[in-house]
Amino acid sequence: MALRCVYTDLDGTLLGKGASLFRDGEGEFTLLPARALEACHRAGVEVVLKSGRRRAQVMEDARLMGQSSYIFEVGSGLVIDGETTWLTGAFLPSEGRTVHQLIAETGAPEMLLRDYAGRLEHHSPWHLDREVSHLFRGSVEVGEVNARLEGLRLVDNGEIGAGTHAYHLVPAESSKAAAVERHMRARAYPPEHCIAVGDSREDLEVARCVGEFFLVANADPSLHGEATVTEGSHGDGFYEAVVGSLMGR
Repeated sequence: MALRCVYTDLDGTLLGKGASLFRDGEGEFTLLPARALEACHRAGVEVVLKSGRRRAQVMEDARLMGQSSYIFEVGSGLVIDGETTWLTGAFLPSEGRTVHQLIAETGAPEMLLRDYAGRLEHHSPWHLDREVSHLFRGSVEVGEVNARLEGLRLVDNGEIGAGTHAYHLVPAESSKAAAVERHMRARAYPPEHCIAVGDSREDLEVARCVGEFFLVANADPSLHGEATVTEGSHGDGFYEAVVGSLMGR
């Protein structure tokens, strides 16, 4: 396989403890993630970050890594060479109102906080200054919640602590997989020339778009068996996926 693009999640995947590129899952110093990025650069392989983080955060991370495309707020937005595409269906920013405000006006965020009190709360302080998604943390059954929503969906973006997950309330059309597909079309990348790496079920949805999908070892064990699982966790697993793919493993 002639690898042309790597789509990777940030927190829990490329980044280690403390959301650091240079720390592994235990907080020890590692250069493996950076070396994997260097290997991609030398091979002319594009790296696209796909994250639930705000646009400003992902933009800065992409800039530091020398990449011009990135996916933010769980696939709600895609930036290619400075041009933003909103993948939010009927929820589009207009007249100074953000998608985040439009979602608030549906009453769904208040309903979730009210009806799942004690099980769901704002993921403070990262829920602030967002353009699209309403960000929560806690432990709920996503299928149960989504059965109550119209035009929106709650996305489980992975575990952030013992039994606690991060959840994004986004337009139903928004997903990392949809954003990856849009980027692949724009770049004319065949699926067999692309891989993706992640640690959550939302990341795993990207498996249908690419030639091979890798779950890092620290991913939820219930997801194992649905993708290639690396021996290493976090950035070490990212290195393993990238270098193995570059070598035509």
